[in-house]
Amino acid sequence: MVLLGTQAGPPPTPDRAGISTALLVDGHIYLIDCGRSSVTQFARAGLDFSAIRSIFLTHLHIDHIADYYNYIVLGGAEVNGGLGSRGPVQVYGPGPAGGLPPKFGGGAAPVVAPSDPTPGTRTLTQKWTEAVAYSSNVFIRDSGVRDPNTLLEVREIELPEVGADFTNTAPLMQPFPVMSDDKVKVSAVLVPHGPVFPSFAFRFDTEYGSVTFSGDTTHTPNIPALAKNTDLLVHEAINLQGAQLSPALHNHMLESHVEVQKVGAVAHEAGAKRLVLSHLVDFAHDSLDAPQWRRWAKQGYDGEVVVGSDLQYLTVK
Repeated sequence: MVLLGTQAGPPPTPDRAGISTALLVDGHIYLIDCGRSSVTQFARAGLDFSAIRSIFLTHLHIDHIADYYNYIVLGGAEVNGGLGSRGPVQVYGPGPAGGLPPKFGGGAAPVVAPSDPTPGTRTLTQKWTEAVAYSSNVFIRDSGVRDPNTLLEVREIELPEVGADFTNTAPLMQPFPVMSDDKVKVSAVLVPHGPVFPSFAFRFDTEYGSVTFSGDTTHTPNIPALAKNTDLLVHEAINLQGAQLSPALHNHMLESHVEVQKVGAVAHEAGAKRLVLSHLVDFAHDSLDAPQWRRWAKQGYDGEVVVGSDLQYLTVK
């Protein structure tokens, strides 16, 4: 597994790329989220674009999808290789939310693209394809690159009947299957990430062990259920201690994320063998103090804690 980027949130930072992870199994690569600079980090890690078999999007916040389409039009630009050269890449992501939440704090809010304000992964991909059609059409004609429509197959994740919708984003549920092939079996749960819907956590089971990705989430029993006895739990974390935030923003962060001081308890409840922190942001300091974060995350947890860094390689065992 390679942590391509470990930074949380849309604002760019110079020392970390946006959230993205590559899971490697016997020469096959499964991407989990495609945040800012993910494509560049993928190349820096020396990985092979043609080895990508599937892309999994936990949710459609821009910091998780900023480089998604770059994998198609940049990673797929090689004439005799690249993305899709071994067959279309399968993309698994959220379907349409179905509605918008009220404005935080009350009052009216503008609606972007009112004819389709909550597109899912399929429409997102289609509109991105249309937006860069001129570039694609020219490259197809003068460089022999492939039609981007042939490089991937989008499969919006179907939800089980648990009463979930944009007003009830993550009810108590058991893990459900998303996909399987000859290398991995992938399951998921819904997680509460503020008003975002759907927002997923994913678990990958392989013959070598299991890796669970929390996605963006606040506290929920769905995570320990999905991550039960997992070998690696890759979990998001934020630090609010010492931060000067407004009461409203502080409350918003707690409804959307898990504090690093409390993430160890999640790993303990799940029985995770190792805890890997990613999707990181410290609201009190300009830089992240990894030893301090490790101590915080060890609270209530006896296993190994890894504070993730960009381009870090980790093995299941």
